[in-house]
Amino acid sequence: MTLNPIIVIPARLAAIRLPNKPLADINGLPMIVHVWQQALKANIGPVVVACCSEEIACEIRGRGGIAVLTDPDLPKGSDRIYAALQGVEDQKQYNVIINLQGDLPAIDPEVLKSVLAPLNNPDVDIATVAAIIKDPSEIQNPNVVKIAMCAPDPITMTGRALYFSRCPIPANAPVYYHHIGIYAYRRAALEKFITLPISYLENCESLEQLRSMESGMRMDVAIVDAFPLSIDTQEDLDKARSMMAG
Repeated sequence: MTLNPIIVIPARLAAIRLPNKPLADINGLPMIVHVWQQALKANIGPVVVACCSEEIACEIRGRGGIAVLTDPDLPKGSDRIYAALQGVEDQKQYNVIINLQGDLPAIDPEVLKSVLAPLNNPDVDIATVAAIIKDPSEIQNPNVVKIAMCAPDPITMTGRALYFSRCPIPANAPVYYHHIGIYAYRRAALEKFITLPISYLENCESLEQLRSMESGMRMDVAIVDAFPLSIDTQEDLDKARSMMAG
């Protein structure tokens, strides 16, 4: 089946650690605009911002982009991207929906493209991305989500995910993988996923992706070279401003 993707970027202002995060200025542009621009550079399909405020929508629409207002009470990013999808004209033509986090302003377009690779296998329901952990301190850091996965195929550099955890998994692994929060759902997989109740393991780890795995859905991982900077704190924001200057 030919993949026909659409990229949806969920963005909301109610971040606890960094309020109004999508509108945070990075060298003259709001962070959400940087993410949107990088997604456009990937050139793999239309890009939609799913937002719960007119301020975000205006930033995107004012630059000729597509923004869809969603209910601010929707609990998860997957719920927001599905709601936004319903507001896109001719949305049923897209058989793959890419969920790109709105706090990755320097995301490499090639990394975004890579999330599609696992879907070349028709048995895969959901695809995601990871990078090898190079900083040993991240292995024990609970804010860094690790993946237990089958050995990646050396040609495609993709492998089947078995579990996600904030703990170091698997034990005594020669390498550990840092999960990157980008997902590519087959349309049927997303439609199923949003109907599922919060699962036991999802609740234990506070990791939404475990819900799909507990329901029997298959998730595969594309391995990329580096982890993109994610903005969660003021320190991260300052680092992004420095890194992206000029």
